[in-house]
Amino acid sequence: MHVLVVGGTGFIGTHLCRELHDRGHEVTALSRSPDSADLHSGVRTVMGDVTAYDSMEGAFEGQDAVVNLVALSPLFRPSGGNEMHFRVHEGGTANVVRAAEAHGVGRLVQLSALGADPDGDTAYVRSKGLAEELVRESELEWVVFRPSVVFGDGGEFVPYTKRLAPPYVTPLPGGGTTRFQPIWVGDLVPMLAEAIEGDGDRGEDGSDDGGDESVDDRNEDPHVGETYEVGGPEVLTLAELAELAHGADGRSVGVVSIPMSIAGVGLRSLDHVPGSVLDALPGVPRMGSDQFRSLQFDNTVDHNDVSAFGVDTEDLLTVAAYLESDASADAAHA
Repeated sequence: MHVLVVGGTGFIGTHLCRELHDRGHEVTALSRSPDSADLHSGVRTVMGDVTAYDSMEGAFEGQDAVVNLVALSPLFRPSGGNEMHFRVHEGGTANVVRAAEAHGVGRLVQLSALGADPDGDTAYVRSKGLAEELVRESELEWVVFRPSVVFGDGGEFVPYTKRLAPPYVTPLPGGGTTRFQPIWVGDLVPMLAEAIEGDGDRGEDGSDDGGDESVDDRNEDPHVGETYEVGGPEVLTLAELAELAHGADGRSVGVVSIPMSIAGVGLRSLDHVPGSVLDALPGVPRMGSDQFRSLQFDNTVDHNDVSAFGVDTEDLLTVAAYLESDASADAAHA
């Protein structure tokens, strides 16, 4: 297959391009900065910006499938303000759908987010929800993934946790009780690849193992028309994640609970501080009211749809195991 990975030089994109190439596909990575990519030599790169249709439309010619991974991080306030979520997620997805339909691409795999909802509580989840609507209304064979936070080599979640929750004396909103279900990038990308290939997996009784009911019964591929919510093998609080992240570096964590009402005042006040100023302040993440609101909701799945791909949650990599292997690798190179 010829597969275009939009956002192919980012964290998940780099891993997915390698996975698809190893499976024998002809892979093209579309990115605003393809020259800086750390990709397999067999992966073709093209320059394009999802917010500028004419810059990326030509890359869709001759493609059998497209994966849209382009996203702004929900962990930090974006440069340009929260309206950038709508420009990139909603507007960018509209351009991806338009180009895919114009060039007769058969399939679109859309990476969304847990809690995606056009009426959600943050600009991030609202923009992701609006993007999903565009995908579902398209003429394409579509598959949507809603992962919890994704961790792994090149990812931002572990460094973000360390910055938000410093070691030793660790002030955390609400005591760090917000729950996450982190999934390792190495577990996620094979599922994305299977959705691209159309290699579905049904339960032993022939029933669908996960995801929403298909909207297109005419297509026999069990993944088409599905929305999959996927997470890792365990649920961890922010405080527990901080203990794991710093513990791997030999540092302790002593959580000091900051009442959510006080944390909210502090984080909302950062909306009025330029991002460049926050970036220059040690220990102060680029956050704001949206990030505060996101800390009031768990980032976990009700039913883990990894089973739709024949995966048992017990076989997924834990954060602790990843950090241990990462620390061992660092020690070996010391």
